[in-house]
Amino acid sequence: MHPTEEVAVPTRVIGLISGTSVDGIDAALVEISGTELDLKVELLAGATYPYPAELREKILAVGAGVAISMAELAEIDDAIAIVFAQAAQNIQIGHQPATLIGSHGQTVYHRPPADRGMGKKTTPHSPLPNTDAINRVSPHSPLGYSLQLGHGALIAHLTGITTVSNFRVADIAIGGHGAPLVPRVDAYLLSHPQEGRCIQNIGGIGNVAYIPPRTDNWLSKIRAWDTGPGNSLLDLAVEHLSDGAKTYDEDGNWAASGTPCYPLVEQWLKQDYFHLPPPKSTGRELFGVTYLHECLKDAQVYQLNAADVLATLTELTVASIVHSYRAFLPEMPQRVLLCGGGSRNLYLKQRLQMLLASIPIWTTDEVGLSADFKEAIAFAVLAYWRNLDIPGNLPTATGAPQEVLLGEIYQGHFH
Repeated sequence: MHPTEEVAVPTRVIGLISGTSVDGIDAALVEISGTELDLKVELLAGATYPYPAELREKILAVGAGVAISMAELAEIDDAIAIVFAQAAQNIQIGHQPATLIGSHGQTVYHRPPADRGMGKKTTPHSPLPNTDAINRVSPHSPLGYSLQLGHGALIAHLTGITTVSNFRVADIAIGGHGAPLVPRVDAYLLSHPQEGRCIQNIGGIGNVAYIPPRTDNWLSKIRAWDTGPGNSLLDLAVEHLSDGAKTYDEDGNWAASGTPCYPLVEQWLKQDYFHLPPPKSTGRELFGVTYLHECLKDAQVYQLNAADVLATLTELTVASIVHSYRAFLPEMPQRVLLCGGGSRNLYLKQRLQMLLASIPIWTTDEVGLSADFKEAIAFAVLAYWRNLDIPGNLPTATGAPQEVLLGEIYQGHFH
């Protein structure tokens, strides 16, 4: 099928993802029609299915760099695929069955490419191996690497539904970061004819897509990158400060009862990542447990109580977002649309609005796209595009030299 040919009959697709917070599997059942500018998505059902506690602990440990055997890694990979398959089955209850699944899986490791210029000279249709490209992949100048567990072959087998997974590797193989992958979906679902917008996802990690007004060459002007920590440090801090009694700060109420320590925020903002120009990506490898303990150590100098620590970490998330807009956007947006778990943190949203002053901050709910399930919806769309041979990455976002098809397809066989 030609990429611009209209897809008249809606396709029922399930999108599955668990983010860096590892709080559960977000599942979205959607009906999709159209292809790109005529893309239409209707959310039929959305739910989050928590991980079994023991599996969540194992995933967090692997993400934090705890050494495990290959046998243990294989067990975790299978276990994640099984709970993802269960989520796919549960989200369909009471609905007509889906014919396609897009599963992002669970990221446990992400390494951005070391040589940021790599991949610019690859020749996509060369009949012979591109030795220049091969020679550039060395221990001194590695490609990026990203590992998502929960393999699609097992999900396809258990559900009987054709499954697309492993979305990041094709972009990484040609020199991209393999992240962020959602901006192309954002472009077609959330762009505006006259208004420049920032779509700010606040999951475990924060990421932004700047989408200019839909005028000449607008797609080539989209910029996207990971802004830094989202909820990752906040959730880890809440668990630490509450001795495991809480896993997150509901509505940001605990942080709201404290006072941010601004000198500490200024100190933390000097971290190299915040000053690295896009395209760039990060994860719990940087903003994880070790980073939190360094922050807690820094906070001791100021004798902060638990609420003050949370207020200060919240301020870091907010300040890093605003700093990245001012440093790296071609112009400030006319509107910011929030999504992800952090969009429910009222204190965080209030602080972001204070720092962005006159720029209105909405959630994507207010323009008709679920803020809670937008990432899951996006991977449903990416699977749908893969099935139609439509590229899913946006080179200006990932740093890849060209557009590529994303995802590996595993055929399902209805039981």
